[in-house]
Amino acid sequence: MKVLIVLSGPIASGKSSLCEEAGRRLGARTLRTRRLLEAHFGQNLSRSELQAKGDGLDQSTGGAWVCDALKDQVKQLDSDVIILDSVRTLNQLEALTNEFSNSLAFRHVHLQAPSFVRERRYDERRARTFDETSFEKASANQTEIDTAKLAAVSGAVVIRTEKIDAAGVFAQAFAGLPGMPGRVVPTVDVVVGAQYGSEGKGNICGHLAKDYKVLMRVGGPNAGHLVAEPPYKYVQLPSGTQGNKDARVLVGAGATLWLPQLLKEIKDCKLDGDRLSIDPQAIIIEQRDREMEERSLEVIGSTKQGVGVATARKILGRGSGSDYGAPVRLARDVAELKEFVRCTKRELEKAYATGDAIMLEGTQGTDLSIHHGPYPFVTSRDTTASGCLADAGIAPNRVRKVIMVTRTYPIRVGGTSGPMMNEIDAQTIAARSGVAIEAIQKTEVGTVSGKSRRIGEFDWEQLRRAAVINGATDIALTFVDYLDSNNADAKTYGGLSDDTKRFIERVAEVANAPVTLISVGFGKDKSLIENSYTR
Repeated sequence: MKVLIVLSGPIASGKSSLCEEAGRRLGARTLRTRRLLEAHFGQNLSRSELQAKGDGLDQSTGGAWVCDALKDQVKQLDSDVIILDSVRTLNQLEALTNEFSNSLAFRHVHLQAPSFVRERRYDERRARTFDETSFEKASANQTEIDTAKLAAVSGAVVIRTEKIDAAGVFAQAFAGLPGMPGRVVPTVDVVVGAQYGSEGKGNICGHLAKDYKVLMRVGGPNAGHLVAEPPYKYVQLPSGTQGNKDARVLVGAGATLWLPQLLKEIKDCKLDGDRLSIDPQAIIIEQRDREMEERSLEVIGSTKQGVGVATARKILGRGSGSDYGAPVRLARDVAELKEFVRCTKRELEKAYATGDAIMLEGTQGTDLSIHHGPYPFVTSRDTTASGCLADAGIAPNRVRKVIMVTRTYPIRVGGTSGPMMNEIDAQTIAARSGVAIEAIQKTEVGTVSGKSRRIGEFDWEQLRRAAVINGATDIALTFVDYLDSNNADAKTYGGLSDDTKRFIERVAEVANAPVTLISVGFGKDKSLIENSYTR
């Protein structure tokens, strides 16, 4: 639904600043009565001359000229938010109210400020525009004096502007209108890993991406997400970026960015600034961060991508110097990202206002959380659903689903990467399932680290604990071909082996959440079975 904001208020009360703020925030289009007058009488007229011309039109048309001039333009403009700057008489306002209040979202906003504040603002603007009309002369016009009476019109939103900035005026002027978040309606689905990462989140997200208008990712380049169709390894961008080319793509403030990788993915995915938004406060990983992790983090099986050191610098580098390595660079400081940098919280607000479905893609797994995993064998951030929401700037009550991705056999990065219940090897899985050991060994290599992975038996307590921590509403179970190689050919739930079905039922019972998506393998020809056993 289109929104029409009709502004009134004395000279220099803040109308132009509000219009500029609404343009930045909502793409609002501003129609100015000054321009309408210039269309009638020509340009290069002073303010006082235009005031006199406007007074004459008001007298000859009863104020209806503004409404008549606006009708066609409102229909033609492609913006959902239109601002008229401004009305000056009660007749003008009444004509607009009668014409538009029943056909679109109509609001009259009246701005006020003390005379000395307005004079200062006017003189600052006059110095830029070289308007010959003084504040005193412009304010002496009788119609200008009478604009104060419009504050008393029923339904007017009256805002004093001397103590607040344009953003504060905007918040009041647009509160409750279409285009602004209203009553909280959960539209966000969060995808997280239940184990130690590499659960197959990328392929799950790539499959689900078609159902969302906004795809968002947090985390950093220490986690690669493989997607089967179209095939790609996402390290910084959401895993559905190429699968749903109509979705807006967001990278949140809590992300850590390795610039060469990010720029490569932007180029590969052919993204422009209309589609991709990177939060200005996401931190840039420097080469020194990676070098420091190379020297110190092998003992915990780190992928050594510099994420932890960069995160530490973001925390420690809030002072005046660079005592903790390189000075902190954020996305807003990088010229190559200028086209894409904008506040992702505002982009989320736009999605909330229109009810767009949002998928937030987490990285790594719950037991790698720096707070909730077995320290020190953890990553540098909170990998739970709550941590992902915090990194993205999304409130918990926006969440509709938490989809927890779970492998049939959990894995960890190779080397001394931390505790794991009942570690086994690829030969054991091959013998049980009938899957070729070569296929398992080829698959179980770290997407980023390149190391052979450690493999463990399914940990039921880990599943239960992760479901509680994350508030799982749905389970996506992956690698069910590791339970039985014949599952790889299944197209429906009924095509799975009986033992696999029993395993799925037990997963749903322990997690207290339905298993709603099952991955039978990886590749273009492998099914992702939806709406399976739902306990």
